[in-house]
Amino acid sequence: MDVFTAAQSRTLRDEAIESVMKRAGQDFMDRAEAYILDYLRAHGATAGEQLTRACLSAGIEPHDDRAFGPVYMRLSRRGVIEKCGFVPRLRGHMTSGGNVWRLKIGGNA
Repeated sequence: MDVFTAAQSRTLRDEAIESVMKRAGQDFMDRAEAYILDYLRAHGATAGEQLTRACLSAGIEPHDDRAFGPVYMRLSRRGVIEKCGFVPRLRGHMTSGGNVWRLKIGGNA
């Protein structure tokens, strides 16, 4: 069993995210970001799974739904959105780990 340091884990995470972003394409990333920001402006704090479903319903569909993870991370790293709570994951059979996102006060949304 491999044991990774925190730094190695972050590097592997970032490499995986970069790969997913490349495959999803810049158009998907831009459209998903814009839609999520508009949705949060209109509805306030919202669970990530709900935001993802709203994007999919609007026709913003990547090759794999996991491509939404990098969208949230990129918006968060830019200081535009932030986590403000947690909910059970509906697609995870009610396991923990569902993030609730909101526009960051003072962010550049």
